[in-house]
Amino acid sequence: MSAYYYSGCPDNYEAHYLDSCSVCGKSLHNSDIFMYRGNTPFCSKECRQEQMELDEAREKKLKSGRSIRKSDSKSSATNKAVRTGVVTVS
Repeated sequence: MSAYYYSGCPDNYEAHYLDSCSVCGKSLHNSDIFMYRGNTPFCSKECRQEQMELDEAREKKLKSGRSIRKSDSKSSATNKAVRTGVVTVS
């Protein structure tokens, strides 16, 4: 039996976000709940750790993509020719 919350309408019951593990989908009814990043529930430390590792890998990938783009823009800026001089208008 999964837990439901009452939304105020007599025939409208919806599953609550704490009903199941975010990784494996196992029911969390009458069991310990391991939380991560605010409101993400997990059935075990292992499932939570798996999500933490996925998030860390995703963040590293994003950061490395940004640093590559920054270094590309720096190197392309150094390869551009810039004219210097004085312009007089009479």
